[in-house]
Amino acid sequence: MRDRRQVLNGILWKLSTGAAWRDLPERYGPWKTVYERFRRWSADGTWDRLLAHVQQHSDASGEVDWSVVCVDSTIVRAHQHAAGARKGGPGPVKHSAGPAAG
Repeated sequence: MRDRRQVLNGILWKLSTGAAWRDLPERYGPWKTVYERFRRWSADGTWDRLLAHVQQHSDASGEVDWSVVCVDSTIVRAHQHAAGARKGGPGPVKHSAGPAAG
């Protein structure tokens, strides 16, 4: 069995860098092992419990500033209407049906 600390550090490296699992440095072990452990821990709630424990411990020791919020816009979806043109804008351009001016 792979060292849990090594696997955990591999998961944290991947999540902090946003790199692909296959780009995981060798020092964390085989990428597939780290990926499978992350999937299993996410599915069975282990990952959520780890996060809650770290947050509680850090908050109790005054290391968390809950007034600071950071939103990564790469994962925040805009409302469908935010992507289009503004409402009430000019309609289609009307062209004269008569003979062209020359």
